[in-house]
Amino acid sequence: MSAPHPTYEQLVDLPAHVQQPVPIAFEDANGHLNVRHYTGIASEGLDESLVGVGIPQMWPAMGHAVFSAEHHLTYLAEMRTGDRLSARVRLLGRSERAAHALVYLLDETHERVSFVMEEIFLHIDMESRKTAPWPDDVAAAMDEKIAEDARLPFEPDLSGSLSLR
Repeated sequence: MSAPHPTYEQLVDLPAHVQQPVPIAFEDANGHLNVRHYTGIASEGLDESLVGVGIPQMWPAMGHAVFSAEHHLTYLAEMRTGDRLSARVRLLGRSERAAHALVYLLDETHERVSFVMEEIFLHIDMESRKTAPWPDDVAAAMDEKIAEDARLPFEPDLSGSLSLR
């Protein structure tokens, strides 16, 4: 059984990424953030967070990339146009060529957790376009971040459907 979702209060002290209001262009016929944009915003938040472990946004120009392999998505509370949001990231683990993370979208307006994206992502050598071992400096920085996030005072709320191989 997975742990309960962390609360807004537990997540708010993690570094904030992609802070923005929900744009009107992202609204659907139901008057809230369209489902496809939750994943896009969470993905941008993950990308921003990876800069801190040595994965710059322009990594493909340097011969490397990060590709998504698997996702598990959980929608907890709707966000509406104009609501302020942010993404918070918890790095869970890595293998030689993959990593496992949780990304939380927080509804800053209503101080609640809106969405959870669990993801497995891969290191890609852009020349061969195949998985490759993480560069040593990135692997070391990821290991530090994983250890830091493991000390958070709440358990990760894993889906149970994703794992590193």
